[in-house]
Amino acid sequence: MQQDVLATIRPSPARRWLGVGMLSIVGMLVLFVAFAQPPEPMWQVFLLAVGGAAFWLAQRMWKATSDSIELTQTELRTGAGRLIAKVEDIEAVDRGVFAFKPSNGFLLKTKESGENSWAPGLWWRLGRRVGVGGMTTAAETKLMSEVLSALTFPDRG
Repeated sequence: MQQDVLATIRPSPARRWLGVGMLSIVGMLVLFVAFAQPPEPMWQVFLLAVGGAAFWLAQRMWKATSDSIELTQTELRTGAGRLIAKVEDIEAVDRGVFAFKPSNGFLLKTKESGENSWAPGLWWRLGRRVGVGGMTTAAETKLMSEVLSALTFPDRG
């Protein structure tokens, strides 16, 4: 049975291109320095690793931000269907200024610890904490966090 989607977050195309482009430029610059003016061999290996890591991260970010995040009555999931958190498992929603959260996003604290995962620019999970946001628009993430708060804590509304 298909559940109704209450809120959806999609990465902003401009931020997606900008973020991936900037990481790619960093990778190109670091590799250029490694080959144009080769430093000591140890430093050259370091620069090659950093340049490769920047390209790897850009590729991961491009793939991750092609997805979306959906909120239903029972779960927070990706557009591809991967479960991020069950609504019944959420014990706190933090969208404060000083919260350790992604840009334009919010932080969830769950009752149960989950598998550590990361979709750069979209969401991450470390133990009981889930960060949602990054390359998303502030309006969409604010709407989702408010709907999630209303679902999780109906007596506070």
